[in-house]
Amino acid sequence: MARATLESVARRASVSAQTVSNVLNAPHRVRPETLARVQAAIEELNYRPNQASRTLRTRRSRLIGARIEPPRDGVNGAVLAQFLQSLTARTQVAGYRIVVFTATDDDHECSLYEQLLDDHDLDAFVLHTTHAGDRRTAWLAERQVPFVTFGRPWGAEADAAERHGWVDVDGAQGTLAATRHLIETGHQRIAFLGWPEGSEVGDDRRSGWATLLAVSGIDTPAGYEMGVPDGLDTGRKAAAAMLDLSTPPTAIVCASDSLALGAWTEITARGLRPGADVAVVGFDDSPTAAVVGLSSVAQPYDEAASACLGMLQELLAAPKPSAIPPTPVLLPPRLVVRASG
Repeated sequence: MARATLESVARRASVSAQTVSNVLNAPHRVRPETLARVQAAIEELNYRPNQASRTLRTRRSRLIGARIEPPRDGVNGAVLAQFLQSLTARTQVAGYRIVVFTATDDDHECSLYEQLLDDHDLDAFVLHTTHAGDRRTAWLAERQVPFVTFGRPWGAEADAAERHGWVDVDGAQGTLAATRHLIETGHQRIAFLGWPEGSEVGDDRRSGWATLLAVSGIDTPAGYEMGVPDGLDTGRKAAAAMLDLSTPPTAIVCASDSLALGAWTEITARGLRPGADVAVVGFDDSPTAAVVGLSSVAQPYDEAASACLGMLQELLAAPKPSAIPPTPVLLPPRLVVRASG
């Protein structure tokens, strides 16, 4: 069978060859219905662009760098892996490849940027786990290297958020939805188990819980709010302290599935039933949450990966760096209710 060409894809989709090229290199320029039709033709014909000729023509390597994290407790590593898996699948369809690497901190990551750019001529980077004082974005921006972040700017960087494109998930809306669900099912003693104050993502997730309780007129007694390092063991110990209160909570909203699973372990160790006796809701909807029946807030990783790739393609298609970056995207999460509450 003859190898599919750009022209044969164009004929199958009833579009011009230029439109097929736009779908591959600048999909944001193509109408959604046309984009879907061309992508279907690409899949049907198993069309794969000739990478060598494309590289010579565009002077692009079509390689995108992304950092991977080592597993910590069997939960958090799996969460980030879902985003990277979606990003890898989508970039592959678009004719790009992900180059993964590991780094110990921001400085180490920046040194790897330089090495990867020199050795492999990477086109762009996708960053994640953004935080206040994040020097990675400044390093890339100063060198006019295209990048987007999965995670919004925090701290002083937030004032300059318009300098680069970013995609994030609205953590506050996630915990607000979890708290609303618990109130609607009859709970009035709702605690929050999160990370130490100063964790930007943790503070964002805490705010949804705190805001809804405040507007609902529900008190939060002393001991109903705790911030601990993320992990199963810390989650269990914090839940134990909450359950030892003279008036313990009947429900616990958590900033992560790791903390929620730690709380789950403590609840069951006391002979109580998660959901029936003490409700617990996590965040991230990890594979473990689905297995044990833990209610959790799911992040739309595939949508986030799609938005990140779209921004990068927009940046890479521009003839020169633009003073106006892609519009940031804040995605809504989704509460998944299971047996735990």
